[in-house]
Amino acid sequence: MRRAVEEARSGATPLPRTRDRSAIDDQIKKLLGEIEVGRETIRSGQIDWSPATLQELLHKVLPGAEVLVISNREPYIHNREGGKTSLQTPASGLVSALEPVIRACGGTWIAHGSGNADRETVDRDDKIRVPPDAPSYTLRRIWISDEEQDGYYYGLANEGLWPLCHIAFVRPQFRESDWRQYEAINERFADAVVQEAKTQDPIVLVQDYHFALAPRMILQRMPRATIITFWHIPWPNAETFSICPWKERIIDGLLGSTILGFHTQFHCNNFFETVDRFVESRIDREHATVTSGGHETMVRAYPISIEWPPKALAGQPSTADCRQQVRQALGIAADVKLAVGIERFDYTKGILDRMKAVDDLLTRDPAWKRRFTFLQVAAPTRSKLASYSTLQSEAVALAEDINSRHGDGSWQPIRLLIRHHEAAEVFRLFRAADVCIVSSLHDGMNLVAKEFVAARDDEKGALGSLRASPEPRASYPRH
Repeated sequence: MRRAVEEARSGATPLPRTRDRSAIDDQIKKLLGEIEVGRETIRSGQIDWSPATLQELLHKVLPGAEVLVISNREPYIHNREGGKTSLQTPASGLVSALEPVIRACGGTWIAHGSGNADRETVDRDDKIRVPPDAPSYTLRRIWISDEEQDGYYYGLANEGLWPLCHIAFVRPQFRESDWRQYEAINERFADAVVQEAKTQDPIVLVQDYHFALAPRMILQRMPRATIITFWHIPWPNAETFSICPWKERIIDGLLGSTILGFHTQFHCNNFFETVDRFVESRIDREHATVTSGGHETMVRAYPISIEWPPKALAGQPSTADCRQQVRQALGIAADVKLAVGIERFDYTKGILDRMKAVDDLLTRDPAWKRRFTFLQVAAPTRSKLASYSTLQSEAVALAEDINSRHGDGSWQPIRLLIRHHEAAEVFRLFRAADVCIVSSLHDGMNLVAKEFVAARDDEKGALGSLRASPEPRASYPRH
């Protein structure tokens, strides 16, 4: 989008309202070729980025464009507790990055309706206008049964692809029954795109590893669609990916995309190597394209970012007030240094390792006792899977052990808060902290680090990672 602005401002002729597929492809290729010009425009500060300018840009460059998004996670969840329906915004980097874009350009977001009150809040077509305070786009919810969820989401996606791509030393599990459910759900979402599309040539944004097959399925149903797929997790090397029994099908599905995006060029290179090894195709490394079955896919690195200014920053108390409020609520003394870690309870995030680092610090240098507290906020996730429920149990036990050895009645070195925190709460914690620790064992593009920096308008606060200890007995990860 940044690169497209320069095209619009340079007086280039926008695409005609009666667009054809070749015109869109030519325009996209031209925009992608203007990287340096776009970067220079950003550096010179000519563009005031906001939802309004993004919306204006889309209307100029792609007049009449229809935008649809498909993802497993929905941007707004309705849950009923104690007879009252509440609205939850999930703790998701995908939602944080994408929701401001769809708000700006409108369109339809197709996602799994996961809340226990989601059915009660949609119309007869399973749709609801969002955001609630200022509706700007449509959320279409897809219903998935518990059996389908076990196979498609918990099984193939999160017991198979997630550990395979993160190389986090958790053995991937691949089951034929999970694959069948994965195929079926991808078909269901592809059908929903066709149902929701009002034109024959929409722009479809396919999100993440839950829908590796969807791009090809959508292309078969809507050959004039522009399909932009973003893979939000790492892509491993070809040898690692060879473990997957359905690797050829997954690669073929992704190659139904017009553009396939990864977080880093390293991940793009791994994908090229995987395609070269397992799929009959023509790879043009100079132009970063793959042609398979007569269809060309551009493969690009797009380091993802966050909304600026963040919505959660609006109305926040001063950093001094945040420090006072958080410390008072948690019973932490004003002179104690506060470090925070905020993420989902996932084994790729290095939560246990950072707790062990605190233990190591207090063992090596007892002078930090009563002067330092580490606050770990972790939202429960995928608790039906043993690897996740076990991680949570281990974290609780480890925190209790460290606190019993180093803490006392009025001070605990580790505070563990296991619940979902809304974005405003998270930003308040960021503003109250002296240090934010991000120490993923393996990650795509971690947005917690960027959100912490965005939350600080006082030019204070340190963003830290764990470093390997010089002593052989320690095995802490580098970030």
